[in-house]
Amino acid sequence: MDAEELAMDEVVDDGIEADISTTEAAENAQLAEQIVLRAADVDVYYGDHWAVRHCNMEVRRNEITAIIGPSGCGKSTMLRCYNRMNDLIASARVAGSIEYHGVDLYDRRVDPVEVRRRIGMVFQKPNPFPKTIWENVAFGPRVAGIAKSKSDLDDIVESSLKKAALWEEVKDRLKTSAMGMSGGQQQRLCIARAVAVDPDVLLMDEPCSSLDPIATTRIEELMQEIKAEYTIVIVTHNMQQAARVSDRTAFFTAAVDEEAGVRFGELIEFDRTEKIFSNPSDERTENYVTGRFG
Repeated sequence: MDAEELAMDEVVDDGIEADISTTEAAENAQLAEQIVLRAADVDVYYGDHWAVRHCNMEVRRNEITAIIGPSGCGKSTMLRCYNRMNDLIASARVAGSIEYHGVDLYDRRVDPVEVRRRIGMVFQKPNPFPKTIWENVAFGPRVAGIAKSKSDLDDIVESSLKKAALWEEVKDRLKTSAMGMSGGQQQRLCIARAVAVDPDVLLMDEPCSSLDPIATTRIEELMQEIKAEYTIVIVTHNMQQAARVSDRTAFFTAAVDEEAGVRFGELIEFDRTEKIFSNPSDERTENYVTGRFG
């Protein structure tokens, strides 16, 4: 091979390497755009109790991420870290890093109230305010200053109730008390109330645990309908529910530090839902999803 051919080969090789590097950079940038929440080496303590240890997981845009595991494994604790609800517990302390679109949620400059507006939460039991249906949905936008007029509020209430698949059921009784609604309707009202302030993420802590099968099915259908607009993270004890609705699943379990004699929650495996339920990488995950424990 003469010097000219060698130089040409070097140019071609450099070009191929540059193309590969450019492609990898583009793929990494695209992945970064998809990641809404990233937990890195997260530890959560309640006083001296180590509740969650070394959690690493990523939540992607417009997906439903399910968190499963037996009682006492830190599922709800981890969920509450994502919108700083644990700040309301005096003994709680979070170490490690939790980022929202690349911003450290626990940076001292970050306003936790704004965090909770962007990352809304629906709790285990429906908790409507003892107000009218209209006032329940309008409360958040009014307090946040999102709506400038009664007409704006009316539009937000209607839009939010439609997103929660509740408008047709309640449009003629908006001025009646929310306390007279069925359990399933109340939970959908709470979802409407959460989306009324235009969040980016919805956290759901066992939202169907107190509902009957028909209401549960409606909530699951609703999650599928709205995930095009929101990123959803759901904690559930119902493995069938996780398998039905989620795109990715995180399996937590309660581990024991034999030397210290303490229990703590630990993320064992996080992957595509179909893989978690059909071909998990960890034996502990397989034992849980097949019902051998939990």
